[in-house]
Order: sequence, then C-alpha cells, then structure tokens
Amino acid sequence: MLPVTYYCYDAYCGWCYGFSPVIKRIAEEYKDRMKFEVLSGGMIPAENARHIKTMAGYISRAYKTVEETTGIEFGKDYLWHIFNPDESDWFPHSEKAAVALCIFKEFHPGLQVQFAADLQYALHYEGRDLTDDEAYRHLLEKYQLDPAVFYQKMHSEVYLEKATYEFALCRQLQVTGFPAVLVQATDSKFYLVARGFTPHESLKERIESVLAQITESN
Repeated sequence: MLPVTYYCYDAYCGWCYGFSPVIKRIAEEYKDRMKFEVLSGGMIPAENARHIKTMAGYISRAYKTVEETTGIEFGKDYLWHIFNPDESDWFPHSEKAAVALCIFKEFHPGLQVQFAADLQYALHYEGRDLTDDEAYRHLLEKYQLDPAVFYQKMHSEVYLEKATYEFALCRQLQVTGFPAVLVQATDSKFYLVARGFTPHESLKERIESVLAQITESN
C-alpha cells in the first residue's frame, strides 16, 4: 500500500499559488511511490466573506513578495481587483472552490494536485471569481466533465459537507497555515514535510527521508 501525501491548501492562498509548480512537480515525480490527496483548508469561510477591499491593501504588498520568492506571476486581471477594489464586485470565500475540488476528485482522483493548481491559476492569473459558477466552466471542458452533472453536484449539500469535512480535517492535522504537506506513515503518525512555501529540492529531501524511515519501520 502506497503512503499518502496530504497537500493542505486553499484556492485563495497566494503562497499556495506560488507553491503550485513545486507540488505539481513532486506529484509527478512520486506518482508511482505515493498517493496524493489535496485537502482544502477553508481559509476564508463563506459566512465571513467580505469585500475584496478589506484585504486589497495587504495583498497589494504581499503579492510582490510571493513573486520574488517563488518565481510565480500574478496576472493583470487578478491584480485589477487588488488595485481597483472600489470598482470590484468580489466577495472572496473558500467554500465554492473547495466544493468543486471534492466533485473533481470523484472523477479524476489522480489529477487533484493539477486541478487545485488550475483553480489557483484561474483566480490569481486569469482573474476569475471562484465564488461564481461560471469560473469553472473552462476547466470542465479541459477535464471532459459534463457541465450538467458538475453543476448539479455543485449545489448539492452532499459536496458542501465533504468540503466542510476537509476544512475540519486540516484543523485536526494541526495545519495552521497554507501551504502544508504531510506524509502519513501509519493511521496515527504523520510527518510534516512542508509548512509554508518550500523549494522543490528541500521538499524532495524531506520526502526521501520520510520514505526511508517508513521503509525501515516496515
């Protein structure tokens, strides 16, 4: 049985966006040695959704740090909302993107790291509002998902419960910030291999160390 790696992220987390090329590469490199499970963290609860202007000032400074540290680029369509918040109609929250991921996992469980990265690109580069159903339509075509089925599930309480469970699971795993990566060794033993942005080589070294320990203990 393959060890499971949990990638705890949030679609609205800028540092997760910067980390997405790293985790995508890791998922590809270790696809034959580990299973990858993406968990949404619920960074912005739907009941706490506030207008983008409440966080635009912070993001207008922080995004540059993310770009300089990770090499990722934020798109002009996203940044328009950050630098013109009074004209924006965004009320960001994490719920709908988390529901979308739960639905996606049922169809393509082996591609969930890729899909999470696509959600982040849709928001942070293309400037799509992930609280809007239409923000997902282009990805349904990419992954050959039936829009009628997807949107029916999107508005089902079943998938909202699944998303809420993921939020709770991240808390249970004592994840206090995103991104975070944990490798599960046993039912009760987890190794934290990334907390916050972690370069590829550092993450790979930690994973190799954990896999060696798991092999020894078996």
